[in-house]
Amino acid sequence: MSDAIAKSFEHNRENVFQLKCFQLCSSRKKFATLDPTKPKVVFASMASLEAGFARELFVEWASEPNNLVLFTERSQVGTLAHMVQTEPVPKFVKVTMSKKVPLTGEELKAYEEEQSRLSKEARQNVMKSEEENKASQVAGHSGVSSDLTMTEAGTAPTQSEVKTPVGRSLLQHRNVFTDGFTSSQNSVFPMFPFYENTNEWDEYGEVINPEDYVKKDEDMMDVSLTNINGGDSKADVEEEEMLLIDKPSKVISDEVNVQIRCSLQYMDFEGRSDGRSVKTILAHVVPLKLVLVHGSAEATEHLRQHSLKHVSHVFTPKLGQTVDVTSDLSAYKARLTERLMSNVLFRKLGDYELAWVDGEVGSKEDDILPLLPHSGTPPPHKAVFVGDLKLADFKQLLASKGVQAEFTAGALRCDGNFSVRKVGGDAVQKSQQIVFEGPLSEDYYKMRDYLYSQFYML
Repeated sequence: MSDAIAKSFEHNRENVFQLKCFQLCSSRKKFATLDPTKPKVVFASMASLEAGFARELFVEWASEPNNLVLFTERSQVGTLAHMVQTEPVPKFVKVTMSKKVPLTGEELKAYEEEQSRLSKEARQNVMKSEEENKASQVAGHSGVSSDLTMTEAGTAPTQSEVKTPVGRSLLQHRNVFTDGFTSSQNSVFPMFPFYENTNEWDEYGEVINPEDYVKKDEDMMDVSLTNINGGDSKADVEEEEMLLIDKPSKVISDEVNVQIRCSLQYMDFEGRSDGRSVKTILAHVVPLKLVLVHGSAEATEHLRQHSLKHVSHVFTPKLGQTVDVTSDLSAYKARLTERLMSNVLFRKLGDYELAWVDGEVGSKEDDILPLLPHSGTPPPHKAVFVGDLKLADFKQLLASKGVQAEFTAGALRCDGNFSVRKVGGDAVQKSQQIVFEGPLSEDYYKMRDYLYSQFYML
């Protein structure tokens, strides 16, 4: 977002993103309600024309010479968009159109029978597993009760019984004496039976029945038929779509021959850099190491040869190849001592605080180098200007001070006698400098103070 747009919103509350002539259509039925006689621009997805509204509109509008299909990116090979972007453009293309329709008649009956059979098998499996679990629990309790009776009678467990988990338990507690309560051989449970309550309750104690909150399919069908047969024409179309999703349905496909008579154009809106831009960016970045991926063999080799002029290590790994690009740098951990920080004067810069520190490196302590105060008088240093000067903002400042300024040949001319311009910042001279020129006078120092006020000096 540019500064002009931001300032316009701050002063006049003009929202540039409030598009008056833009209307969002979430379905084809809503799009059909628009005036068909007026020209319109439709932003449709997907860009590959493989699915979505873009594919449907292309089939309808491609045969009209007055229509235009504008592609904003290069499509992948094998898609419909790539087919119509190739040269020469084919006159006819075969497009497979698919749509979802509800099941009716014999298909619906067969689907319901299959679902009923699957649900019945699932219930039988659940009941069978529950019976097996219950039987295993009863068998386990019966074994424990019989072993307890034998132990109370004074019969020692055999060696084979000791090897079992129950035998080990009896061996550990064989000195326990039970008097007054002895379970019989035919008892189902060694103690009072316990049944876990599996009902779901909410915090108010009422049983939750999910079926009470589910809208019946018959009611949804009645509402849909009412809207179709003369109900409210502005009712939500999403309700019918949700009905189609819930109801059993199938996908049918038809092959359509589309005659391409409309105009086809490509405009690059992908935001990707071309070869020249990539070379310019690399010249500004000057990386220590460079890895080139996702490109054709010819383009990758061409860029590698060009990059070797500025970068010493250029890698072009193949698919699945691993490249080690780690570097050993002379990095050290330093600790600012309290004596050093007590004499430091910080200046606030936005969310940060900056300061110039003069000190000496002490002996290493626990792999950390302490920074100590300077033993003598620290040497003087040149002033460091921190900030990014924008000539447009500086022009507004001068206007508020009553100084006339205008841009001429890339420089800001101030009061007719002074000029401010930026130099450097390119591949030859990487650091950017501010050049202030003019006759030496009282106005010169005044203009210089205005310029210094745009920076933080350390």
